[in-house]
Amino acid sequence: MNDDPDLSRQPNTAVDNGSIQSDEDIKPGHLSSGHLPSHPDPSAESHGFAPQQTQSNPPSDASTKIFDDIINSEIGVSTLLNRLKQSVASARDFAAFMKKRSNLEEEQAQGLKKLCRTTHDSVRRPDNRQGSYARQFDEIVQIHERMADNGMQFALSLHQMHEDLQEMAANADRGRKHWKQSGLNAEKRAQESEAAMEKAKAKYDSLAEDHDRARTGDRQSGKKFGLKGPKSAAQYEEDLLRKVQAADADYSSKVQAAQAQRQELLNTLRPQAVRSLQDLISEIDSALTLQLQKFASFNEKLLLSNGLSVSPLNQQGDVQASRQKSLRGVVHSIDNEGDLRTYVLSFSSQVPAKPSEIRYERHPTLAPQQHTPPPAARQQPNFGPPPSSFPMQAPPPQQYQPPPPHVEDTPSPAGVGPAGSFYGGPPAPSQPLAMRDGAPQLPAYQLNQPPAPQATPPAPSSRNGSPFPADLPPLKPVFGVSLDSLFKRDGSAVPLIVYQCIQAIDMFGLDVEGIYRLSGTASHIAKIKALFDNDATKVDFRDPEFFLHDVNSVAGVLKQFFRDLPDPLLTNEQYAGFIEAARIDDDLVRRDSMHAIINNLPDPNYATLRAVALHLYRVQEHQSANRMNSSNLAICLGPTLMGSNTSQHIADAGWQVRVLDTILQNTYQIFDDD
Repeated sequence: MNDDPDLSRQPNTAVDNGSIQSDEDIKPGHLSSGHLPSHPDPSAESHGFAPQQTQSNPPSDASTKIFDDIINSEIGVSTLLNRLKQSVASARDFAAFMKKRSNLEEEQAQGLKKLCRTTHDSVRRPDNRQGSYARQFDEIVQIHERMADNGMQFALSLHQMHEDLQEMAANADRGRKHWKQSGLNAEKRAQESEAAMEKAKAKYDSLAEDHDRARTGDRQSGKKFGLKGPKSAAQYEEDLLRKVQAADADYSSKVQAAQAQRQELLNTLRPQAVRSLQDLISEIDSALTLQLQKFASFNEKLLLSNGLSVSPLNQQGDVQASRQKSLRGVVHSIDNEGDLRTYVLSFSSQVPAKPSEIRYERHPTLAPQQHTPPPAARQQPNFGPPPSSFPMQAPPPQQYQPPPPHVEDTPSPAGVGPAGSFYGGPPAPSQPLAMRDGAPQLPAYQLNQPPAPQATPPAPSSRNGSPFPADLPPLKPVFGVSLDSLFKRDGSAVPLIVYQCIQAIDMFGLDVEGIYRLSGTASHIAKIKALFDNDATKVDFRDPEFFLHDVNSVAGVLKQFFRDLPDPLLTNEQYAGFIEAARIDDDLVRRDSMHAIINNLPDPNYATLRAVALHLYRVQEHQSANRMNSSNLAICLGPTLMGSNTSQHIADAGWQVRVLDTILQNTYQIFDDD
């Protein structure tokens, strides 16, 4: 008998831990509850994912008789034990599958939620597109968050199914071990009693045959020797008779015991073991089938929930559902034209004033001298330094083309020259164009004041003389002078040499392959350095004659200027901070750390670094032609701008490159582009 309450048969619709519930306790429609209705749900059938109840054909009478004969035979218990072992193994395999699938779904759901969080933060950053795109992309992220929640609930349900199957398999295995011991012991006892009966019968048969031979005289007559001496034939026969009677009594008792044991086995022990094993097999098989149905239903609900998240069913009268958009509808709601207009209109307060009209003005020196105003009425040319705020680019020099002859013109107002220059006296009488309006001026990038023909020195070009006279004295040295000293002396936060070199490269070198990587000519670099050390205000790199048409030498001069600074551009004081910031792996944290350090630089260093960074950003925008991306520029200029004069700095060359590379990749996040 089974006295263990844990091993008694449980109803097919419930388990001790409550994981598999009866039909009345199961609530359909809750994915995270871990329950599945055992009866079809009409609403679920309408969606086509209700669990299907399989029905087998009823067995025939012949097969039922054969089945009963087998399980009630001597091999019945061992056969059912093996079958129960298979059911337990199948339940454990499916439980392991549920655990692995649950872990995969949980990892995917957590990864999707993490992706949604990081994407939501990045979309709201000011350097990303805003407007309808940001709003609709936020809706897309929310749809994915709902899908991640569905996946997390699905993973929790699978984990609960895994635990239920594991407990069910453990209970079935304990019952199997119990009935293996009880049922097989009963079989063994019956076999042992039958074996003892057979042994008693063999002894009884042997003694009976000996007694029969002694009684009929088959043996040789005479005396038989026993332990107490010789026996006669009568005495020997009498002894055999007593032994036969004792063997007969023993054999009879063994037969009765074997009969009783066989009767108990067939009527009580074997049917009880067979019935209990059948109940255990039916229970674990039913539980496994129910868990498989739940697994199928949960998969269908997961797909349906994700499908409704991507494309909800908007029914009439359902206000909440009508507010939800499908993924396709969200994407179609992006207004590209509206976003562009909104972004452009946000800069309405920053629109600069309209530039003055561009006109061609003939230089007065090209007109005949007899028709030029008297020298006393002209202003002397102004050769002072250019203003401190330089444009980063200037138009290239235009070739002068004389106007066609015999073109009539309207005279200018009295006292005003062609470019607004003041000339005393009344206007000249009506004459041909070359004699009435005076001489036109040079292109707009040259001096606006018309100089006197005899007092104006020739422009420093190879046509009127070499711009590199021998032995130029260093009247206003630039190389080896600190940025602060240059700022105090010249009044410009960006040194004139930096401005001129950047201007030349922007005009003539953006598409030169290997700019800043290829070295210029040493003799050219020396001559250009002498020009700047003499007087930087007289150098104008808009004319390529000034740098001998060698833009690589201009880049070399700029790098030499930064190498010769007593304190590097990024300063020795902030060197350790830049290196520590470069060691940060997170791109955003590294950028923000460097931004804070750059804001603490002295004013000349900050202004110069800003001009250089914006210039290098323009260089890398032409990388398809010059082959110089931000990484290559950082390798060429990083140690130069940070200073590499000591062995310690040389050891940090890799981090120095990373500092400049980070600045170039985030130029417009660190510096304003106005």
